[in-house]
Amino acid sequence: MTQRVEGPGLSFHTFRSRAAATEVSFHIYAPPAYAADRARRFPVVYWLHGSGGGFSGVARLSALVDQAIAAGQVPPFLMVFVNGLRMGMYVDWANGRAPLETIIVHELRPHVDATWRTIASREGRLLDGFSMGGYGAARFGFRYPELFRNVSMMGAGPMQDTLERTPRASGVRAEDLLRDVYGGSQDRFREVSPRRYAEQNAAALARGSRLRLVVGDRDETFENNRDFHDHLVRLGIPHDWIVLPGVGHDPIAVLTALGDRQWAFYRDAFAAEGT
Repeated sequence: MTQRVEGPGLSFHTFRSRAAATEVSFHIYAPPAYAADRARRFPVVYWLHGSGGGFSGVARLSALVDQAIAAGQVPPFLMVFVNGLRMGMYVDWANGRAPLETIIVHELRPHVDATWRTIASREGRLLDGFSMGGYGAARFGFRYPELFRNVSMMGAGPMQDTLERTPRASGVRAEDLLRDVYGGSQDRFREVSPRRYAEQNAAALARGSRLRLVVGDRDETFENNRDFHDHLVRLGIPHDWIVLPGVGHDPIAVLTALGDRQWAFYRDAFAAEGT
């Protein structure tokens, strides 16, 4: 269970997860238009936080979203802040202790669609995340292109082929993370990686997904992200490749450097038919 965070348009919720056999918490941002127009349905952004839990950033990000909507930079949308645990990796753990993919994709997503006035289609959903959250957005978006059309990956990691180092992993050693999440198996790490899902679903992703890969050139994950960009090019999967000069592994610095390009990606995503 996460702590409750206060912020503009934010509310704290829980639902019963069958996979985890417990209550699971999340936050959701709703724009003023949600209460003002009760006949209207809204697109949904699923924000996947980085390692460490990401709770300190929920209020700040929701405030940025609220300001952008108020300024007309982006149409109103709902934003779901998921609970990815401190180092959950957005994977169903091999030992069964944390079935995060099942909880978020197969339980939280339909719960949100059933509870809020969402545009419950792939065109109405956008995945966004930073660091571990960028890795999670890539995993979900590339594995389930029929559920998520729009995928933004910022400072994503781990995007490499093997888990031998853990940049920005809150002090967790690679061998410990590999053991706890992936059963100590490099093969399992590869099997559930964005690289593998991109290979498996290349045709569907190339045909109908909107993808963005963003990283600062001073980010320690830069080389792995550039290699992943090259991987997508080889697979023929169109995507935006944005390198931010002078920016390190800092989500606010990334959003600041992107400026209106952050909201332009959202605008283009929400302009799809049906949203």
